Formats: sequence, structure tokens, C-alpha cells
Amino acid sequence: MVDKKYLLTTAQMAEFVARGMLRFDELVPDEINRAVMASFDAGGIKAAPAGTPLSQCYPEPSPIGEMLRMPEIQGIIHSLVGPDPLFDHHAIHVRQPNEGSAQGMHGDSIIDTRMHFDIQLMYFPHDVPLEMGGTLVVPGSQYRRINEMDIARYQNFAGQVPMVCKAGSILALHHGIWHCGRQNKTDRKRYMYKIRLNPVVRQYRLWNTDDLAAMTGGQKRIFTRDQNAAPDVQTILGKGEPWFEDAGGRLEIVNRVKMWRFLTGDENFDVHYWLTRLENMPERRLAA
Repeated sequence: MVDKKYLLTTAQMAEFVARGMLRFDELVPDEINRAVMASFDAGGIKAAPAGTPLSQCYPEPSPIGEMLRMPEIQGIIHSLVGPDPLFDHHAIHVRQPNEGSAQGMHGDSIIDTRMHFDIQLMYFPHDVPLEMGGTLVVPGSQYRRINEMDIARYQNFAGQVPMVCKAGSILALHHGIWHCGRQNKTDRKRYMYKIRLNPVVRQYRLWNTDDLAAMTGGQKRIFTRDQNAAPDVQTILGKGEPWFEDAGGRLEIVNRVKMWRFLTGDENFDVHYWLTRLENMPERRLAA
């Protein structure tokens, strides 16, 4: 069982629901980073069959297994997809030196309308400066369902985030988020390790929910614009991304509310009254 102190907070979960990503800089220690790089250079990492419980993958000695068994990593995994999820696949992504092009923008699955979600952990075992490319992510794009390379002709989006980072950094992504590998303009190879994990339990309040009531007010609340208030769930889920349309991304925020209701079981939760308005279907008839 993962110690509660390693689980995500309610604010972090709200950030994931809103943006489809969480970033953890320099989380993995240097000794593991170096061991992982040595294993890459030695010929890669053996994969398990899809559907294998994660606990049965990467037996010791395995630097990737050592990374995944870190309590901090286990806390991230448990909070998002629960205990001992299923291994889906992994990949060592390599961007060659002085590449002539970037990868096309894409999502890592066919059109997927599930409320349940897989996660992809992206691990950067060495420093990634901007000129090395890095993985590019479009925050908040996970609810815009696409079919793999449908958007490959687009290369730049307002608010995109390049993963420029130090060694040992981790990205935790919703499986539907838009992303791509950018052009490597250095004389060195760039590595990124990715693993996709499937939940085997209902994704219901899996994080540290000690602050859930305080972050949501414990009852139905509508988003307010009190600039002096500490960020709460409504504030986090109501914050737009630069690529949102002029209407403030209402569709995206409604989808965030639906996901938050799914994760918490709170069917009265709302932001801006936008989903409640859509649910208003009176059945009472006027008396004759």
C-alpha cells in the first residue's frame, strides 16, 4: 500500500483533470538516471506482454523497475489509475542528432470516448535543453478526441509546452493528450522512456482526499471570481488555456466537470453553472 504522503493532492488531481498532465521535475535520482542510460546503450529493456500486472514487470535488477518502484512514482500511479495497473506497452523514444524534421502532432490512441483513462508516464533520464527538441504537449487537449495522426499537419498551438527539463523529470499524461517529439538540433541523441498503464479499479477518489471537502466547499458550489481566494477546484477547472476559443473554452470546462464528477462521485459539482444548465430538463406539468 502506498503511504498517503506520496499520493497526489486534490489540487494536483484538479490540475490533471484540467490540463491532462502533471510535471515532476528532477524526481528520479542521478544514480537511477545513469543506470537507465547504461541499459539503453546496452540494447534496450525487455517488454512484458500487454495486460501483465505492472508488479510482474521489470524484476530486479532493472533500473526501469527501480524507477517505477520509487514511492513517489508509485504515489503518482496509484492516484491516477490505482494499485497495480496493467502494463500496456512501453517504448524508448530516440530522436537522432541533427534531425531534419519533427514528429507530427498526434494522440496515442484511436478515438476513445471512455471516461476511464489510461496514463502515460514519460521519463527523461538526461537533461533536455530546448535545442534538443523535447516532447511537446498541448495542455488541456485530452478531451478533444482525435484519431491518432489526424492533426499531424499542425505543428504549433497557442500555449504548447516543450518539455525542457533536467535529468530525472517525469511527465504524467492522460492518454488522449496531443503531443509530439520535436526536432533534435544537437549532436547528441535524445532519449525518452514512455510507459502506458491501464487501470484495473474504478478511478474513484484514489488520491489523498483529506483536503477534498475544503477544496470543493463540501457542497454544490458555482465558480466565483474572488481574486483573493486561494485556488480551489472550481478555480483550477475554470482556468482556460491559450488555445481555447473566445467563449472561454466552455466545452472543455464542461468536460472537466464531467470528469471531476466521475472521479469524486459528486454529481452536484459544477463550474459556472454550465453543466447544470444542460441538465435542466423539467418534467413537472402545469396544473390544468
